[in-house]
Amino acid sequence: MSDVKRTSKRAQKAQETRRRILAAALELFVRDGYGATNLQDVADRAGVAVQTIYFVFGNKRALLKELVDVTIAGDDEPVATMDRPWYTDALAAGTAQAMLRAYVAGTTSTMERFAPIGRMVEAAAASDPEVAGLWPQDVNPRYIVHQGAAKALAGKPDARAEVSAEEAADLLYGLLSPELYLLFVRERGWTRERWERWVGETLRAQLCSG
Repeated sequence: MSDVKRTSKRAQKAQETRRRILAAALELFVRDGYGATNLQDVADRAGVAVQTIYFVFGNKRALLKELVDVTIAGDDEPVATMDRPWYTDALAAGTAQAMLRAYVAGTTSTMERFAPIGRMVEAAAASDPEVAGLWPQDVNPRYIVHQGAAKALAGKPDARAEVSAEEAADLLYGLLSPELYLLFVRERGWTRERWERWVGETLRAQLCSG
């Protein structure tokens, strides 16, 4: 077997192990809570030695950070949200209405993935300052994403001229929030399709002319 093939197999095995650990962490953190779950629990669930988790992730907080990043992205590729095709394609749409349709669909997919772990992450950050420190306190990454979308929207021919990019960013940030998504979908039992249709119509009424 060539060195290239051996390296490829090792890399594939390492990636599979990483994903198995993340899947185990997701299940246990959501079911039992971040604080109540130790790395031995995760290792047992993933079928690996606990030393493997330390080797791959470093510590429990780093495992949580990776889990959040992968859940938001939908994969483990090191590509920021604002560089992902669904985001750049949406912003490149020729009209505000077309952009909002694509943007709402992409954002809803993100919230659908993140919803099961959002409250767990909030609880972990509230009880552990070091967990809270995993994310920047002076900037809101989610707002930055919506701010970029709002600036692109402002340049579309059918965008409402009287709505500033700042106000548009606030509307995107507020209406496309995980909290509001959970309120309608989890608490009120809306389907994803109903949510997507409603929030899209609401944003178009606020942000598009005509």
